[in-house]
Amino acid sequence: MSQHAARIRDNLKRLLAPCHLAFIGGRSMARALKRCAEGGYQGQMWLVNPQHDSLEGVPCVRSVADLPCGPDAVFIATNRELTLACVAELAAKGAGGAICYASGFAETGAEGQALQQQLLDAAGDMALLGPNCYGLLDYLHSSALWPVAHGGKPVEKGVAVLTQSGNFAYNLSMSDRSLPVAYMASVGNQAQLGVAELMDVLLDEPRVTAIGLHLEGLKNVPGFARAAHKALEKGIPIIALKTGVSQIGAELALSHTSSLAGSDALYDSLFERLGVIRVSGPVSFVETLKAAACGNLPAGGNLIALACSGGDAGLIADYAERNDLSLPKLDDSQRVELAQVLPSYANLANPLDFTTAIWGDRDALDQMLDSALRTPADAALLVLDYPGEATGERPQCDLLLELYCAALTRHGKTGFVASAFPELLPASARERLHVQGVAALQGVEDGLAAWGRIAGYQQRRQALLALGESALLPLCPQALEGQGQLLDEWQSKQALRAFGLPTPQGVLSTPAEALAAAAKLGYPLVLKAVSAELPHKTEAGAVALNLRDAPALQNALEQMRQRIADYAPGVPFDQLLLERMATPPLAELIVGIKREAGFGLALVIGAGGILVELLKDSRSLLLPTTDGAIRAALLSLRSAPLLQGFRGREAADLDALVAAIRAVADYACENAGQLLELDVNPLLVNAQGAVAVDALIRLGK
Repeated sequence: MSQHAARIRDNLKRLLAPCHLAFIGGRSMARALKRCAEGGYQGQMWLVNPQHDSLEGVPCVRSVADLPCGPDAVFIATNRELTLACVAELAAKGAGGAICYASGFAETGAEGQALQQQLLDAAGDMALLGPNCYGLLDYLHSSALWPVAHGGKPVEKGVAVLTQSGNFAYNLSMSDRSLPVAYMASVGNQAQLGVAELMDVLLDEPRVTAIGLHLEGLKNVPGFARAAHKALEKGIPIIALKTGVSQIGAELALSHTSSLAGSDALYDSLFERLGVIRVSGPVSFVETLKAAACGNLPAGGNLIALACSGGDAGLIADYAERNDLSLPKLDDSQRVELAQVLPSYANLANPLDFTTAIWGDRDALDQMLDSALRTPADAALLVLDYPGEATGERPQCDLLLELYCAALTRHGKTGFVASAFPELLPASARERLHVQGVAALQGVEDGLAAWGRIAGYQQRRQALLALGESALLPLCPQALEGQGQLLDEWQSKQALRAFGLPTPQGVLSTPAEALAAAAKLGYPLVLKAVSAELPHKTEAGAVALNLRDAPALQNALEQMRQRIADYAPGVPFDQLLLERMATPPLAELIVGIKREAGFGLALVIGAGGILVELLKDSRSLLLPTTDGAIRAALLSLRSAPLLQGFRGREAADLDALVAAIRAVADYACENAGQLLELDVNPLLVNAQGAVAVDALIRLGK
């Protein structure tokens, strides 16, 4: 890390734990300062306004220069020109960090981009959030650098949420879900501080228990990967709601690989290698964060589940199975003990319907809980819905929660509570549970899905760290312009062979010399026209298979000349490739490289041959990668049974297959600066070895 970056990082720490605050602007900033005071902020605060002695009862300091010191954290709510001047003055004053609310910067075009660069230059070593952002809510220190009202409150620990949408942050702060939020940041244009830089510093705060990301895209993929690996090592879950899904246009793409791996598939690959939990919407985002917020993560997916109705028990069973959560059976001693306290009609199983017969009976409930929680299961679940307050029946629910939390503590169990209906777990109950370190999840379907994701994270985490791929920073080469240069099949194979890719024994020849070359090589043969102008040879009639003798070769040469003349009249038939015919494979694969501008290089592995685009059975791995990750990707394909002795056939040589794919990956890493795309299709695999029978490489300038 450079000295400049280190100083910005130190100043970001000041911004995230400020001893003093300043607000620059008008009446809205006076109200923002008062909200901090009302919210419990203990440090000194100043309002900077050159035109007023006071606003809304808050005395004003006339200029940044008049401040007694450089504030740790500043909210600047002026127009973009004044924002530039304020940032320069604050940097000179030694301020820690500033939040720039103004818009009209890089999001507006070239002129705004130039202004944004000036803003960055003015900030120097000062931490800068924005511009064009809503700000930062810090509920650990009651610092709300925020232009409007917000719905959160101080916490002792909780999650950090980073979003590219100020409105999403505002609405999340107002949501009635009792998510304990330690920090909420709207990142805006990310001129200096982006998601990666914020994550890195937030992970050093021990009171941050999980990180939630609401993203359209990432500006700094290697930086994000570095921070996410750090989170994986620390066991801090990252939950991502990724929007703005786009399929990259394939009009310039000559390879099949590009049709298999759009940009969203590459985000999936990035998240998968780093253990990031991807969710589909705001509700799953919040509930998954709540499942992780207390920091008491389950070691695995075994669950002891309790409900007071058979209907709820049935829902638990269904949703547990759907989310890879297992419900181990009660042992004989548990069943004997439970039979002594529960009525004869109670179903003594897991999930346990303990019925309403013992409702409100402290001793009976305690006995039931002690028997049920004496289990090796990783976690416990209680499903409970509160009736309306007017019923007068809520105290019995409160009693059950009190006893459940105490029993979890006695038995050293991680636990959570879910209601069948989201609105039937009131805020009072949720807050009481969160204070006890018990997640309060709203809706049994969403709740079990959220818990399943967190349990799955714990199970995958050690495996991902052992695999080693998460520690490798993804390659992010500069974008290449233009269509580049296409290598013909012979050139492509020679380039890849140098990195260890097995190819058939073959010879480059001409139509006139083909028969003599074939005699030396030996039959049966494959004949292919060699031309960079024929990337898809099958469609052009430029491939002839299984030629068994000289007359067959002569006939194929004559037919090929005519077919190419019909398909592509301007392409000469002057070079050809003769190769020994490969033996019939156990499976055909495609191995390719996709370049995504601003993202990186992806190794795409999938079912290959002529069905590649029909099956669309592929996995993507960002480069660089590991042999273990390649093997895991192969075995996760839907067509993986073909590699593992399907229906009594021999098993494929996985070691040779991984080595062949590794050769493609090594070539791509070595040539990352100029490689536009690459296809090996098909890569044939047998019980003894693998061989690439076709290859295409396109290089940029």
